[in-house]
Amino acid sequence: MREAAKGVRRFARRFWRGVREWCGDAAYERYLHSSARQSEGGRRLSAQDFYVQQLNRRYSRPNRCC
Repeated sequence: MREAAKGVRRFARRFWRGVREWCGDAAYERYLHSSARQSEGGRRLSAQDFYVQQLNRRYSRPNRCC
């Protein structure tokens, strides 16, 4: 019974992580993990600055939909 509960919890955790990755909610955590691996000694962005930078990057390019 405990093994089944562990399996369900593991599945739920992986599923939730996948949903967060899919919708972009985990982008800041990935950024922190990546910047910790590189360890350039540079300044890390705060969560607010990171999201502003992401928005600027996304909407500063020309939109070619039409």
